[in-house]
Parts: sequence; structure tokens; C-alpha cells
Amino acid sequence: MKVSKRCHYALRALVDLGMASALGHPLVQIGDLAQKENLPVKFLEQIFLQLREAGWIESKRGKQGGYLLAIPAAEIVLGDVIRLLDGPLAPIPCVSRSGYEPCSCPDEAHCGVHALMAEVHKALTGVLDRVTLADTVKTTLRKIRRNKAVVPFVKMVMRRSPRKSAQKTKPKAKPAGRGGARRKTGSRPKTRAKTGSTRKQIR
Repeated sequence: MKVSKRCHYALRALVDLGMASALGHPLVQIGDLAQKENLPVKFLEQIFLQLREAGWIESKRGKQGGYLLAIPAAEIVLGDVIRLLDGPLAPIPCVSRSGYEPCSCPDEAHCGVHALMAEVHKALTGVLDRVTLADTVKTTLRKIRRNKAVVPFVKMVMRRSPRKSAQKTKPKAKPAGRGGARRKTGSRPKTRAKTGSTRKQIR
């Protein structure tokens, strides 16, 4: 079995949409997906058309529109995605369950190649029909966090710029009391000047 480029891109795009949903940003623009995965936008649009027809994703129109999962990631089985894009998983048609075709072997029941390929098909479907998109997303995010890599589709919070210590602001003046304007620090209250003359005695 060989996964085609088309199917490979579809799986990567679905994992991205699954991660975006798990991180609280389910709606992703196709341009951001194409940039992250280094894929042509037009090619990705054709793949998304198939995924949307299958009922796995949906689109939102508008300037702030994009794509998101139409059903929970736990309901998308990777084996079904590969079958949609690439056809049956069986290495030869005579062991396929979904696309069975008889081969040229005169005795299929006693064919050693048939028995071998049947075991290969069983092992392959045992993995791909068991693993869901949610399982793959969980594994991917765990590896990203373990390696302290950049987590995609998360809006980074801008750090606050440090305060400039060189520029000290003047303390605000306290409001004046009942006695009028606030006196300057360190100044003494003014005293009434003496006239130097004595009061005349009242006779």
C-alpha cells in the first residue's frame, strides 16, 4: 500500500483542523493551512471539496470565514479517509472487503500469496480502522508540548513592555486642606511683620 500525495495532504489538513478545534480555534482559513503545510491553495481547495462532500468538514463564508470540522474528530476514522482518497486498503483486490475482485489464481482458497496478503490487509486495517482523527491529534499535540515546539493555531498573548525606569514620574500633589492651598515642603508659615510703634494709650 502506498498513500498518494493527495491523501497525504488530506490527512495533514484534517489533523490541522483537529488541532485547531482542540485548541479552541476551530475556524481556520485555508491560506493559513496552506502556509503551515507548504501546500498550494488551489490543490488544497480540491481536497477540501471531497472532504466536505463526505461530511467531515464544512466551510464558513465571509472575510473571517474558513474551514472547520463538521463532526467530532473522534468520529473520523483514518482508514475511511484513505479509502475515500485512494480506494481500498487491500494490497491486492482479491483480499479487499470493500473492493473485492477475483484474481487470475485458479484456486484462491489454497493460494499462498492470497493468504499472505490477507494477513497484511488484516494488520493494516487493524490499525487504520482503529485510529481516529482525535487519537492522532492527541498524539501530535503531546509530542509538540513534550518537545516545547511552537503550538499552531494559538493566538499568542503579547507580553507587556517593561516600564522605563529612567523616566520617573512626579508624585501627584495631595489635595489642599481647609486652610487653603498646600504649603511647600520645608517652608515656614509667614508671621505678621512688627510695625515698631506702640499703641497709643486711650485716655
